[in-house]
Amino acid sequence: MSEQSSRRPGPRTWTALAVALVVVAVVAVVVAVTGQQRAPQPAAAPSQAEGSTATATPAPSPPGAAPADPAVPASVEQVAQPVSVSIPSIEVTSDLLRLGLNDDGTVEVPPLGPDDQAGWYERGPAPGAIGPAVLLGHVDSAEHGPGVFFDLGALQPGDEVEVARADGTVAVFAVDRVERHPKDDFPTIAAYGDTPDAQLRLITCGGDFDASARSYEDNVIAFATLVRTEPA
Repeated sequence: MSEQSSRRPGPRTWTALAVALVVVAVVAVVVAVTGQQRAPQPAAAPSQAEGSTATATPAPSPPGAAPADPAVPASVEQVAQPVSVSIPSIEVTSDLLRLGLNDDGTVEVPPLGPDDQAGWYERGPAPGAIGPAVLLGHVDSAEHGPGVFFDLGALQPGDEVEVARADGTVAVFAVDRVERHPKDDFPTIAAYGDTPDAQLRLITCGGDFDASARSYEDNVIAFATLVRTEPA
């Protein structure tokens, strides 16, 4: 797998990732129809533009720029790559696909199918390494119904997320909070900025479904922090 998974991205890396991932990938995470079963929704988070009264503008067209590669390897403990994720409180168990970049430089998303799976963005940190590891999953689809992260918005602080790794160890994260943000007001720094410890971000779509754009208007983000590593 990519050797870049052991490097710690800097601010430039995650800013570029936020543009490519949120506007391109997560916008495309679901394709649904009006009237489908509605996923649990956390309360909408305050606007990133504190005190602003401006009307939100439509999300920009998907850019073709790729996330910048990390320039300097971080001197942190190497961890094995993730193979599966389990979230007992919402009955989620999924193998993890490897997500990289498409030929046009946009971030890959898991394919829609009856055997829906979550994916790990392998150009970022591996779960358990210093920094925010990113897992993506569908909320639902018109053809196959609820997706792997359908109940992500129902997570509560303290709920655990278990990421099994290739060496047999399990990185266990505790949910800190779950937020819902408009896609044109995504919390880039909070979600992707450097952290002094090992953290996890689980991302799907949420909010109202825009039938004309065939996507949801918001993103649901679960923020979690590593609490322990269980040995093989």
